[in-house]
Amino acid sequence: MPEANKPTPSLWWKLSWQLSLVIVAVVAAVIIGLSVYGVMILSPNVAVEDKISAAVAKAVERDAQGKFQLRDTLELQSLKALNKGLWYVAATTDGASVSYGTVPAPYAELAHLAYLFHDADIRGSTGTNEIATIERVETAVGEVRILFGGFADKGWPVLALLAGTYPIYIPLIALALPAIFLTVPRIVRRALARLSEVAREASEIEPRRHGARLSADGIPKEVAPLVFAFNGTLERLENEFKKRQRFLIDAAHELRTPIAIMQTRIDGMPEGQDRRRLLDDVARLGETAEQLLDFERNDQVTDLHETLDLVDVARMVVANFAPLAIAAGYEISFQSRVESLERRGCPSALPRAIGNLVRNAIDHGGNTGMISVSVSADGAVSVTDEGPGIPPEHQELVFEPFYRVTPRSTGAGLGLSLVKQVAAKHRGQVTLVSGPGGTRVRLKV
Repeated sequence: MPEANKPTPSLWWKLSWQLSLVIVAVVAAVIIGLSVYGVMILSPNVAVEDKISAAVAKAVERDAQGKFQLRDTLELQSLKALNKGLWYVAATTDGASVSYGTVPAPYAELAHLAYLFHDADIRGSTGTNEIATIERVETAVGEVRILFGGFADKGWPVLALLAGTYPIYIPLIALALPAIFLTVPRIVRRALARLSEVAREASEIEPRRHGARLSADGIPKEVAPLVFAFNGTLERLENEFKKRQRFLIDAAHELRTPIAIMQTRIDGMPEGQDRRRLLDDVARLGETAEQLLDFERNDQVTDLHETLDLVDVARMVVANFAPLAIAAGYEISFQSRVESLERRGCPSALPRAIGNLVRNAIDHGGNTGMISVSVSADGAVSVTDEGPGIPPEHQELVFEPFYRVTPRSTGAGLGLSLVKQVAAKHRGQVTLVSGPGGTRVRLKV
């Protein structure tokens, strides 16, 4: 697949999910870190406390005489088999106790006092490295305190602590995750909102709109160099465009003098076919130079806010071109659905545009029939001829500069392009409908 067809990655989406994952990872790291810290300050037996407590609770009973004892259940047997050094002392709150295994000497004196403690973590004795724990558990005969130690496998204390504290962090995560995944995208969207505005401003910059620049206000400093570079590119393009404009205007002006000299010399020639051909060629050359000037003048038009009567402008153009149309074999008419129609625009560009439409109809209307110019109430000027029409494959191209339907046709191919340029300047549009019965061009401003 070509590079141009690859989907553009969303910066908003990328930042949103990455930041959300980072925050989730931080929350998870804090929870795990607190659990590790808890293991460091709690008893290392924390992972096996539930095992011994559950096993003893199920084994507790009283015999027929009411004496406290522990049954040798399968669970207790399994614990003893897995932990050869296991020892424990189970005592009721009234002091009755049962013991198993060898209690380390430093803890032997505590054995008969185990019933006094709710829970305890006993370590650091100089006589043993054994760590002892006292846990309490509810049983069938009441509360029992268990002093134990000697586990060979102490399990995973961190996991045990996580399992024991889930009522704390699960609600926290349940509240935090939706907040993270809803809040972070909104924060990122607000941070990128100015970029979206700048992108919209860039899309609205027109090629012939001079002085347009992107504003860097509110842009993150990481993106500001891109905006400055874009503005620099616009300035360089604008300078080159102005150079081209000056060249074309100067060239068109310079052509006027030799064209006038040629016309004067040809006028002094004897009458004949060659003289007429040369006069036609010079006239065409002069018209091309004038259209080039018009093209560049229209491009530099800035006075677009003068109030004009579109009906008067169109009527004046028809009056100016009527002798030319009649001499070429046409009838020409003008009609308007309204007496006057005010529009804001350039007082020189709009008459030239309407004049180009009439001149185009004269040049390509087949030298017969009616040329109709009309003004509608919605601000559109239409020029219609009864000529052979424009082939469908050419209708989209006739508005391009220097494009001619037939290579040998008269004119420079700038007339309709000038009309389109004026329409664009006035934020209007020009449309063309053509067929075997004629062509209608509509300019709306």
